[in-house]
Amino acid sequence: MEGFILAAGLGTRLRPLTNDRPKALVEVNGVTLLERTIRRLEEAGIGHIVINVHHFADKVIDFVEKETSRHQDIDISDERDLLLDTGGGLKHAAPLFSGKDNILIHNVDILSDIDLRDVERKHRADGNLVTLCVSRRQTTRLLAFDDNGLLMGRAAEGLAFSGISIVSPELFALLPEADHPYPVIDEYIRLSREGHRIGSYQHPPDRWLDVGKPETLALAASAFNNL
Repeated sequence: MEGFILAAGLGTRLRPLTNDRPKALVEVNGVTLLERTIRRLEEAGIGHIVINVHHFADKVIDFVEKETSRHQDIDISDERDLLLDTGGGLKHAAPLFSGKDNILIHNVDILSDIDLRDVERKHRADGNLVTLCVSRRQTTRLLAFDDNGLLMGRAAEGLAFSGISIVSPELFALLPEADHPYPVIDEYIRLSREGHRIGSYQHPPDRWLDVGKPETLALAASAFNNL
């Protein structure tokens, strides 16, 4: 399994912290979100990681160059010319992956105790093209799944995507070209309607946190002080 860390976002919800740094380098208990995410992927047995960059890209690249000696193979997917959103960013990064292994995609501002190895086991067992980590929590962005846990579309009631997923390498050929930004969830909905298996892995909402705004950083410091 390979890893893709989505770290290119502008971090607007974390301002003023992101006025002089990328979201990926915001710290929780003295450890950057990027370092924490790299550790999580390492713990899942991932040996090759791709990180996309845009906002303060040079700072992320400098950080990675310093940290690579302590970690494994890390590549940069450069989006400095155009921020491509989650779908365009994934397609743009495609040449950096082997094309043979499943890819674990992890938003850099998500902290959790989700068993990432177990997510891949379910992904393989179910024969999914994509497996989305989801939970039942309050949000305005909900997805509907059928009784077999397969994606049907957006919904007023349903499950929330948790910013962590596993995709099979066959997905790349099914995505639009990366010449414009587009969200990947919209593509997953399209693919599900075309008959592809877009499955789910439901986890408890506790021990999961979106550290995308300043008020959640204090929660993260206490809830994830051991990670």
